[in-house]
Amino acid sequence: MLINDTLQLLASVLLFLFAMGKVKFALVYCLPLLVISTATFLNTPLILATMSVERYVAIFYPLQRPAAWHSDHIWIIILSLWLISYIFPIIEQSMRDHNTAVDVLSTPVFCKINLINSSPIQRLFKAAINILFFVVVAVIILFTYVRILLETRNMRQDRVSVSKAMHTVLLHGFQLLLCVLAFTSPITETLIVLHANWLPEDVAFFNYFCFMLIPRFLSPLIYGFRDQILRGYIRKAFLCCSNKVKPRVRAKLQGNF
Repeated sequence: MLINDTLQLLASVLLFLFAMGKVKFALVYCLPLLVISTATFLNTPLILATMSVERYVAIFYPLQRPAAWHSDHIWIIILSLWLISYIFPIIEQSMRDHNTAVDVLSTPVFCKINLINSSPIQRLFKAAINILFFVVVAVIILFTYVRILLETRNMRQDRVSVSKAMHTVLLHGFQLLLCVLAFTSPITETLIVLHANWLPEDVAFFNYFCFMLIPRFLSPLIYGFRDQILRGYIRKAFLCCSNKVKPRVRAKLQGNF
């Protein structure tokens, strides 16, 4: 998840800076950025659904876990998710209208997804894929959460592990909600244009910062603070910083007196 979010942020930040700076370059450099940005965006709900299913299987079928979910074979699932998430952006780009006046290797263009993927078929395909991905993931997370919640009420032993799994699945649902916020940008653009005299660049920056950067920024923080070992390191780091700052402040106060 962290590697996927890092790649997504890297590609989207580059595309955003190029769009804000009105930089033109050839499609041979633009299309890989668009594919990576779209694929990593689709890969996030797939990862959330896979983690929810893994928690579900660990609770209900602890002795029948698939061999691919063992630590030494987990790369099979990760590779499968990446392949699935990259197939659809490649298909979307193959539907692009090929303009004979635009040379893929040399003609400079604005690397904006609305300009590159401007055909109605591409827009319909992208909307269908996004809806399909998020509906399937939402159903999986809701199903696993309800089953684990019912199991928590019925089980008298090992309620702690079941409760932790329930909170984990609930966290995945919250992360999915953060991902869905990216689709609210057209609504916010309309509301801002109606009620405020913002420049188009300001509206684009507001949407990108609130609905793309912040959700990706919260994801590693949430997992970092939930991990006991990493939380201990964070606490030690803050304590060390506070211990270093306090003597300096105390010495400065003494010098003032």
